[in-house]
Amino acid sequence: MKAAILSINISLPRTVTLGDGRTIRTGLFKEPAPGQVYLGKLGFQGDGIADPVHHGGPDKAVCAYSADYYAYWEKVTGRPTGFGAFGENLSLGGIAESGVCIGDIFQAGGARLQVSQPRQPCHKLNKVFAFQEMACRVQKTGFSGWYFRVLEEGWVARGDTLMRIGEGSMTIEEANDLMHKNKKDVDKLRAILAEPALSASWRATFEQRLAQLSQAGAPSGGRP
Repeated sequence: MKAAILSINISLPRTVTLGDGRTIRTGLFKEPAPGQVYLGKLGFQGDGIADPVHHGGPDKAVCAYSADYYAYWEKVTGRPTGFGAFGENLSLGGIAESGVCIGDIFQAGGARLQVSQPRQPCHKLNKVFAFQEMACRVQKTGFSGWYFRVLEEGWVARGDTLMRIGEGSMTIEEANDLMHKNKKDVDKLRAILAEPALSASWRATFEQRLAQLSQAGAPSGGRP
């Protein structure tokens, strides 16, 4: 599998005033970077986050989103949508959650990346898009995007090809379903926990859920 890197988007956290007059401090307002950008273990040079408790870190160094969904979101929100609109570092073309697995390894320019987890929609998306249902819609559609950890640092440029060079197990689509919808599928919980590339935060959530279901005597095999 391969995808096109349509844009690399970066921004340091800043305080912005929204259309309703409220202010928030956020790193969501990413802007396309010209030329190539160096990618380190914690993300692209010149990029930053405002909430390090819930965002960032080695497991979530790079946020990726499929630009193929932009037209859909423009219809839903009535707002123009462009590169970096979802706070993503990589705007990609020709790729979707159904074809990307946790544990997949990709070559991007001089860097190597590994998929660690789906991106969970943040409530700040509601404010950025001035659409109160935005985060909920992202979760329901499964058009979430995902996070990469950085296995090998290097330079990445707009126009580079994101090429899969190693395969993982469960797709981002399946992981989203397990997290948000089909929460009691014991077999799938065990399967995703068997994937060593799964992020620490999602692993902790699924381990806790599996333990609770095991204590309750939940059957294997999906929805009760």
